[in-house]
This record gives sequence, structure tokens and C-alpha cells, in this order.
Amino acid sequence: MTQSTRPLDGITVVSLEHAIAAPFCTRQLADMGARVIKVERPGVGDFARGYDERVNGLSSHFVWTNRSKESLTLNLKDEEGKAVIDKLLADADVLVQNLAPGAAAGLGLSAAVLHQKYPRLIVCDISGYGEDGPYRDKKAYDLLIQSEAGFLSVTGTADEPAKAGCSIADIAAGMYAYSHILAALIKRGRDGVGSHIDLSMLESLTEWMSFPMYYAYQGASAPVRSGAEHATIYPYGPFKAGDGKVVMLGLQNEREWKVFCEMVLQDAALAQDARFSSNSRRHEHRAELRTLILDMFAPLTAEEVVVRLDRAQIANARVNTMQDLWQHPQLAARRRWTEVGSAAGFLPALLPPGVNDTYDFRMDPIPALGQHTDAILGKLGYTPAQVDEMRKRGAV
Repeated sequence: MTQSTRPLDGITVVSLEHAIAAPFCTRQLADMGARVIKVERPGVGDFARGYDERVNGLSSHFVWTNRSKESLTLNLKDEEGKAVIDKLLADADVLVQNLAPGAAAGLGLSAAVLHQKYPRLIVCDISGYGEDGPYRDKKAYDLLIQSEAGFLSVTGTADEPAKAGCSIADIAAGMYAYSHILAALIKRGRDGVGSHIDLSMLESLTEWMSFPMYYAYQGASAPVRSGAEHATIYPYGPFKAGDGKVVMLGLQNEREWKVFCEMVLQDAALAQDARFSSNSRRHEHRAELRTLILDMFAPLTAEEVVVRLDRAQIANARVNTMQDLWQHPQLAARRRWTEVGSAAGFLPALLPPGVNDTYDFRMDPIPALGQHTDAILGKLGYTPAQVDEMRKRGAV
């Protein structure tokens, strides 16, 4: 790979962030070369630092979303702390914040106020529900947004709803914040004007819920909760082979259904069965079809089923555990793993998805709380004695 300037080299981001949505957004900006100054509360920091101790004593969530950043501890209610923020924003390109509803405005950091001072600044406010509307002041966490966005109504089993196994609402918001900031940077490059981005978790996850919403258009019944199976396409999901192991497989069209019957089930006549002549009919008769498939898989091992599926070019996958994923041969073959530094030593880190042949991603250490405070303040003109005084009174 030829090393050259990264897309966001020279861009400075100041982030008043905690938990996942904003840190996930800004970590991706850092991956692309941006300087990200993470502002944290003195002595406590981002509360995601304390979620667990699974990674050599560090939090799994924090390790995931905070590499390549500088940690500055700052009391935003202290007058000198406010002065520091003003000095940082004077030279910054982007401000990202996901404080509690109304907190940033209460600190004098609303987009309206900031754009009067810094017209080129891009301000991205991430919240649960957006800056207006009846839910504006409600606190929002990932699971609560999964619930509000209807995700729980279509996820789980017929007997019980289930949340996603990862922070899907936070991830959705972080991804849209990231893409909006990139677009705002492009726009500013054309007209020289900063933007205000009002990004809500609810709207982000609702966008991702558009298929089940349209499926239930004008009062139609919604997709039923179907565990690991697809709610509306069949067969598409997990099937147990004779050795007790599970194979995940999926069909997308009538051509694949015909091939599946001929080469995998080895029963070409089944493709002509009127009960299964279209996806809608297969879905309607899914219980009967499931029994037929399991009966035909019963004499086979999972590996033998996979061989048949691969030969027929029917999509399939293993049902991996987390330990399987750490050892995934495809990730290893594509050299997707590297290491990043941390207070707990070097840690494995997945390279950002996607490969660009003109630059390498930035993969710098995960910061300890306040690790860069003295250096950042020094560059802003504060002497060591002044920094010590600020630290004594809790300003940093």
C-alpha cells in the first residue's frame, strides 16, 4: 500500500462525548486521520470507561470506540474550563456532543451561539430524539431506542422479544453522524460555511427499520418474530444436521429454490410442489417445509450439508461464537488485524472495514484518562504552574 495523506489529516475534532454513539462517530473520523480531542470529566471521564474490565482491565466498549484520540480532562462549568473550550473551538473544524438533553446549550455551546463565533465550525449534536418535538428532553439509551423504534417488536421469538446483541441504535446514530460530518466538510470546502447537524438515535434506527415498516404498510400485519430465521423469506435461517450441529442457509429466488431441491435435498419433484411454488407459499407452509428439510438433513453431518450447499452455490454460513470470530480464517487471510497501544499494553484491533489503496488507517493508542491534558493546554499557552493550579481547583 502506498502511504499518502489521509482524507482527514489536518482536521481537528473536539468531542464532548460519552458512551457509544458519539465516540463511535469520532473514532471513525480519527481512523481517517482527524485529530480528535476527547473532553472528559476530571477524575471520572467517559462513564463507558467503567462498563466492565474485560480487556486486560479496560472496558470493552471503551477499547472499541476510543483509539487514536487525545484525552483532555476539563470541568466545563469552571470559567477557565470554558475558556479552554473557546480556545480549542477557535481552531477546530468540528464539534461533536452527546451530552444530556439541553446540557450543551446550558454551557453556552449551542450551535446558534457557536456559529456566531465560529462560522466555519461544524456542530454535530447527537441525542435520543432530536432537538425539538415532545420527546426532546427524554433521556435515551440504546435499549430504550430499540424499543421505541419497534425493533423489539420484530426481533426475538414468538414467545418473547429480544434486543440486538450489540448497541445497534448507538451504532446507527454514530454511522449517520459520521457520514453527515463528512458531507458537511465537503460542503464547507465549497462554500466556506459550517453546518449544524441535529442527529437523533430514533430517526437513525427508524431508517434501518424501513423494511418491516413498509411490510406493515397501511395497517397490514408486521413481520412476526421468528428467532434466527428470516421473518418473510423461507427457507432462510438455521437448520440442524444429523450430528446436532447447525447450518445457516438462505434462498433468495425461485432459481435457487429449484437448485436447492435438486442438489441439496436431492428431491427435484419438491420444487414443483404447489405448497412451495413461491416464497409467499413457502412462508405460509414454513412448518411443513422445515420438517421436510430437517428429515432430509438427518442422515447428514453439518459438514456434508455445507458441501452440498457450496456445490449448489446456495448461500450458507457457520453459526460462529465470539471465539470463532477472533479466529475467523477470512479476516486472517485478508490481514484485517493489527495492534493498538493502551495503558494495558498492546491490544488486537480490527482495521476499519474497507480497503483504500492510497493510504493506511490511523491506528494510534487508546488514551488513558487525561493523558493529553498537559500537552494540549501547553499548546494553548498555559504554563505548567497554571495547569497545576487549574488541577488543584478541579478545573482539569
